[in-house]
Amino acid sequence: MFEQYLDISTEVKEALANNQPVVALESTIISHGMPYPKNVETALTVEQIIRDQGAIPATIAILNGRLKVGLSHEEIEMLGKAGDVVKASRRDIPFIIAKKLNGATTVASTMILAQLAGIKVFATGGIGGVHRGAETSFDISADLIELSQTDVAVVCAGAKSILDIGLTLEYLETHGVPVVGYQTDELPAFYTSKSGFGVDYRVDTAKEMAVALKSKWDLRLQGGVVVANPIPTEYEMDADMINRVIVQAVKEQNELGVKGKESTPFLLAKVKELTGGESLDSNIQLVYNNARLGAQIAVELSKLN
Repeated sequence: MFEQYLDISTEVKEALANNQPVVALESTIISHGMPYPKNVETALTVEQIIRDQGAIPATIAILNGRLKVGLSHEEIEMLGKAGDVVKASRRDIPFIIAKKLNGATTVASTMILAQLAGIKVFATGGIGGVHRGAETSFDISADLIELSQTDVAVVCAGAKSILDIGLTLEYLETHGVPVVGYQTDELPAFYTSKSGFGVDYRVDTAKEMAVALKSKWDLRLQGGVVVANPIPTEYEMDADMINRVIVQAVKEQNELGVKGKESTPFLLAKVKELTGGESLDSNIQLVYNNARLGAQIAVELSKLN
């Protein structure tokens, strides 16, 4: 039934049919995460990193109402330049299809489209989560709900440090989503490798991670896995400085009344402004690092099938 809405590129389709490793990539980072042309350069570099590790990249978006898994360079360029791309989460997909709009996929919607295509590993920057002050605003990312019900492993640099990381972990625990540290016992906090919060399990190799993923889904234990991969130490930011900046950004967000799906783009842009662009450089490097690990896990997972 869903096939009528879905276009999978020839390369990705052939890779999946031949049990080759494939890594899903989101498109919000292209349309809403950074300015042109840095967004397009980053997206294409991420795809090349995945190829260098022996896997096939599948950048995901919605173009003219069609669900696209595996974008061409021209399509990535178009997304990077276009100013009218909808930030698309689960609730938005049917209406973007009906109105034949362009949509950039978030973590949640990328997971959905990846699962429809049969892709098990997804590399991104950081997951959404429970926002600071959620005890009054109830601002909780749809990413967390998707992780509880969609069978895709999300390789990320932990939860974005603009969030309430403690509450985010509590929410994931309640919904049975494992949070796994890759070569770390502590959950990374996006711009920094330390958050002060532990992970559920630590794995030290891509093979060990792949074995755990296969066993989880073989046992029909529904839902995803957070694979938390710390930003390389040479690119991480000073924790005290970034926390001061985030407090300032959240204060301005509250004063301006920015809510809902606009919260994360506003906060990331404000953090970039307040750090003089340093946060964007760190963001790019952690995405590259996650793409590398995502590809390694996908390669090992393909060997087990």
